[in-house]
Amino acid sequence: MGGPDGEIEASLRYISQKFAMPDARTKAVLNDIGTEELSHLEMVGALVHQLTRGASIDEIEKAGLGAYYTDHGVDVYPQAAAGFPLSTLAIAAKGNPITNLQEDLSAEKKAQATYENLIDLCRDDPDVVDVLRYLRQREIVHFQRFGEALRNVQDLLMEKRCFAMRNNNQGNNTQRQ
Repeated sequence: MGGPDGEIEASLRYISQKFAMPDARTKAVLNDIGTEELSHLEMVGALVHQLTRGASIDEIEKAGLGAYYTDHGVDVYPQAAAGFPLSTLAIAAKGNPITNLQEDLSAEKKAQATYENLIDLCRDDPDVVDVLRYLRQREIVHFQRFGEALRNVQDLLMEKRCFAMRNNNQGNNTQRQ
């Protein structure tokens, strides 16, 4: 939920980045995916809650969750698998549409890899694996949509450069005459 490739960070990243995008279409892609990442957060939280609901103190300690329980009880708290809490320091929002979209492509691949690792760890629980596979598939779709958005932005920026170059060339031709 709250790790470096978690759903909270992804949602905050995409919703923050949309403001620097050069067109409404790309802003909508970031807004839509950022909103969907929030629904993933709810799914992961529900999954964790269902897996730990009714666990005894002995079971909690045996699972290595004693320190977590001490700090958060049975609440689902946004932290990385390694135990450190959510940090917004890693949210990449640079104000440059190309840089941001390339970061988003990378983030989706990292999230996909995280879900694949979780699937490996949960392979004996088909109900959990089904949810994780669904979430992994959504990361793949997000990667595809960000790829389309990147091509769109690159085309838009190239059009602006070509238009500016044509205008500059026309001005230079006038000066030469």
